[in-house]
Amino acid sequence: MALELRQQLKLSQQLVMTPQLQQAIKLLQLSRLELMETVQQELLENPLLEEVVIEDERPAPTMAEESRAPDATQEEGAMQRELLKTAEWDDYIGDFASTSRQATAREYEAPEEGMSFEARLASKTSLDGHLSWQINLSPFTAAQRVIAASIVGNLDGMGYLQSTVEEIAEDAQASVPEVEAVLYALQRFDPVGVAARTPQECLLVQLEFYGYTDPVLIEIVREHLEDLEKKRYKPLAKKFKITMEEIKEYLDIIQTLDPLPGSHFSSSDPVYVSPDAYVYKYGDDFVIVLNEDGLPKLQLSPYYSGDMSRGSGGKDKDYFQDKMRSAQWLMKSLYQRQRTLFKVLESIVKFQRDFFEVGVTKLKPLILKDVADDIGMHESTVSRITTSKYVATPHGIYELKFFFNSSLELDDGTSVGSESVKALIKQLISGENHKKPVSDEQIADILKQKLQVNIARRTVAKYRMAMGIESSSKRKAVL
Repeated sequence: MALELRQQLKLSQQLVMTPQLQQAIKLLQLSRLELMETVQQELLENPLLEEVVIEDERPAPTMAEESRAPDATQEEGAMQRELLKTAEWDDYIGDFASTSRQATAREYEAPEEGMSFEARLASKTSLDGHLSWQINLSPFTAAQRVIAASIVGNLDGMGYLQSTVEEIAEDAQASVPEVEAVLYALQRFDPVGVAARTPQECLLVQLEFYGYTDPVLIEIVREHLEDLEKKRYKPLAKKFKITMEEIKEYLDIIQTLDPLPGSHFSSSDPVYVSPDAYVYKYGDDFVIVLNEDGLPKLQLSPYYSGDMSRGSGGKDKDYFQDKMRSAQWLMKSLYQRQRTLFKVLESIVKFQRDFFEVGVTKLKPLILKDVADDIGMHESTVSRITTSKYVATPHGIYELKFFFNSSLELDDGTSVGSESVKALIKQLISGENHKKPVSDEQIADILKQKLQVNIARRTVAKYRMAMGIESSSKRKAVL
């Protein structure tokens, strides 16, 4: 068969995502803070884009002020400056000052404006830094400091030692007894119990440091922590021949100890949420207000727009036209994003009106397709616009994904949202008798009898574990 070249025409359809469309999709799924960073970055890169500056509206000068002689104005300004120099502001403030005169004087001696930006920030103390500071103040030799530094370098975030004594000895080129001696001293640094290898060792060090010498208490901590966790108190009382009251006293002592001594120095910072919208109740209806605070208002620069209208050729013209299209598309995408967010919130409020009226217990089952069909958009668009978005409601701040939950069948054929069932389970557990906590099976029976919710015991256990609630055996009180 001979090989030959030939031309052939073929029609085909292909979906191509332009850079502008990719940018619009990206803006949909950005959180509010990420959106502000993206807009600020675009303001820096695009000269045709600028932020609308709203000037302060000041009253126009009256005829009397305009006719005032300039010499009189200058004389009045000089008098005001002299008054500012000679005024005794401390005497004027009197007892209403929030700081003393000495503190105020010290503040003026070292004004904040003269300090660097780094000097105004207070760094958070780390566990490594806190221990290193104590090592430098301790009477360790140079070899012991090397061992101590190796121990500190092998601690995890909770303060537990992650290496063996033999590995540290090899790393510090020291003997095992020398490492044990330094480890013994470090475990009695602040926080007490740091550098322990097991929870038992951590608690035993704290018992020794605080002067607890009861042999029963020490034996319980050394050998029976698992029994305490599973609340097997009666076998412990029988083994040590003590009463339940004494068991409770030992428990109270153990609960004053810290099994995670390094957790106070954790580097994790709290995450602050800025809601993208607010939902207020106004009369019998709910009002949606988008949060525009901090989001810059954009406009095209009139300076560069004038240059384009006057005409320019070559590369300059192409550059300006490209930046013009980019700026116009960004403003259009931001408007489309806010419009889509408002429509999705409006649909959520319509579907979950009972939640906004009562609370979490009235949350209905809802899926993305319901909202997408209601507003005439695709499910992927609804999924993107509800990602990392928060709304402030009369019952707290919630992520938009919170309103989409699975359903559980009721006896009458209707359904209830899983988040509502979780709230009901939490209410039942919070109101239980701590001496006789309700089990997962009893919770399932209560939900079925009183609320007609068809739910299995394993589903109750799954929801309980998702909320971080322990089992009934661990919730049971001693006395």
